Amino acid sequence: MASLLPSLRAPLNYLPVGQCMPLRARKAFSLPPSAELDNGEPSSVATKEAVVSSPSDASSAAFKAPEPRRFYVRSDKLLDIVGCSLALPMRLGSGALAQGYKVSFVPESQFPSDNYSSFNIAGYKLLETSNLGARPPKPIEIYEFEGCPFCRKVREIVSILDLDVLYYPCPQGGPNFRPKAIQLGGKKQFPYMVDPNTGISMYESDDIIKYLVEKYGNGQVPLLLSLGLLTTLTAGFAMIARMGKGSKYSPAKLPEKPLELWAYEASPFCKIVREVMVELELPHIYHSTPRGSRKRFELFKRVGHFQVPYLEDPNTGVKMFESAFIIEYLQQTYALPKTSSS
Repeated sequence: MASLLPSLRAPLNYLPVGQCMPLRARKAFSLPPSAELDNGEPSSVATKEAVVSSPSDASSAAFKAPEPRRFYVRSDKLLDIVGCSLALPMRLGSGALAQGYKVSFVPESQFPSDNYSSFNIAGYKLLETSNLGARPPKPIEIYEFEGCPFCRKVREIVSILDLDVLYYPCPQGGPNFRPKAIQLGGKKQFPYMVDPNTGISMYESDDIIKYLVEKYGNGQVPLLLSLGLLTTLTAGFAMIARMGKGSKYSPAKLPEKPLELWAYEASPFCKIVREVMVELELPHIYHSTPRGSRKRFELFKRVGHFQVPYLEDPNTGVKMFESAFIIEYLQQTYALPKTSSS
């Protein structure tokens, strides 16, 4: 965890509107309101020191994890789920399927014992597979935030390649990882990627996508991520319904260890959880679970059930499904009371 803490007391440098994108695209594309972050005003949170959290056993014990229910939408989250679902047609499901995804029905007697099936009918099971490249021994590290279309493009390829990533959320006003990213890379630009397996670090979403595909995929950038400005435009439009969610910092305690989240980019249930994790600036290891992912079976074997999002917090021992309740847990455990100055 020591690597999470350097430079956390550095003053915040702001990312002006549009600087999450490369210069060549800024001239032709204005970010939608949901991705516009800075208003030029100084933030009182920017110079605050990080509050490192050690959640008490009492607080975690008081939180009872709910029973998982597939496709259950709690009434107070209905509009959020609908808003996030609008991204699916806008991006044509990009990030939902792993690279080389194939589907078939297999007799139960021939179904692989080391795989997971989400559907059974008349003695047959649905078999979903993928064809992935080399697996990185250590998680890729990415500094990003939800409200940026360029960051979304990178998150989509992360899901498609079924990668595990250590995300450092960089919301506007965040006192921890945005300054650290600027210190590491020298630019006020996102996303920023560091691959600890190769020592490579870089900006520019298209360059990051190309690098990840060549290093950990089949070398071919998926069509929906190779359309230049059209890709960026649709990624931006996909976020309009969320009105900037996951873009601005909400005062929170910094966990000692990164949380772990099993999710994938195209899922609206996963999306509303990630928005809150970014706003609270909670570092997390993201275990991608697109359709065809081997990690679906691994999660099923781990907890006896597959459903995403699924959260494990090593700081408290809490393990839970259900997006609405995960959000409540995160806010209850890490959010700090808001003051008039924040």
